[in-house]
Amino acid sequence: MVTLLITSFLLLAGISYVIYLWQRPSSNEEADYLLAPPPRPAGLFDDKSFDEPSPRQLPGGEASAETARHALLLARASNGDKEALAEAHAIQDGELYNEVLNKLVEHAASDKSLLALASYIVRSDLPLRVNNLLAERFIESWKDAPDRNSTARMLHVAALAGDASLYQTAIETSYRFWRMRRLTGINADELRQLIESEFWILAPAVRNSGAGFVLKRKLAQLRRQLVAAAKQSDG
Repeated sequence: MVTLLITSFLLLAGISYVIYLWQRPSSNEEADYLLAPPPRPAGLFDDKSFDEPSPRQLPGGEASAETARHALLLARASNGDKEALAEAHAIQDGELYNEVLNKLVEHAASDKSLLALASYIVRSDLPLRVNNLLAERFIESWKDAPDRNSTARMLHVAALAGDASLYQTAIETSYRFWRMRRLTGINADELRQLIESEFWILAPAVRNSGAGFVLKRKLAQLRRQLVAAAKQSDG
């Protein structure tokens, strides 16, 4: 009986050892498992592989192309190409548009070329904008030959800049030249109508701003002075 128990115990131990050897991985398999890199983590919303993007997909490539395009537009504007302004408008980048327009203004060395630039903007089918630099240059150019027609153009361009303070400068200058008798071919009533009508070109937000309030006070003052001058002339 004792012999049978010892034999059964040894048999059970042998079977257990065989099962252990069968389940244990080999040394090579263990090394491969320990040396294998961990799986690369996926993002929360990833559904694609982690392939490296091509140069076209890199943001830098797109930015470089855009920078080159902007540089080309500025170079064309520096040479007086007014079509560059329309292309800058199409890009819908206000800063670039102003830079291109400034280059065109700098290229317009004569009063004639400056007038051509302003006319291009005003007559364009696109809603091109006048900026302050162009309006300021136009006011300075107007001073060389102020008459009725040039005054109407100057006030219109100044109003298109959309700056209440700049438009105030334009109407004060025109009134001062008229009082000095340097502005010919226009009477007090005509000048009043011009400065009042161009005022409405300014956007409502500009007219209702703080600078717009100051402008309205100046307009009221000039209106009184011009009305009085017109009555005195008629009398």
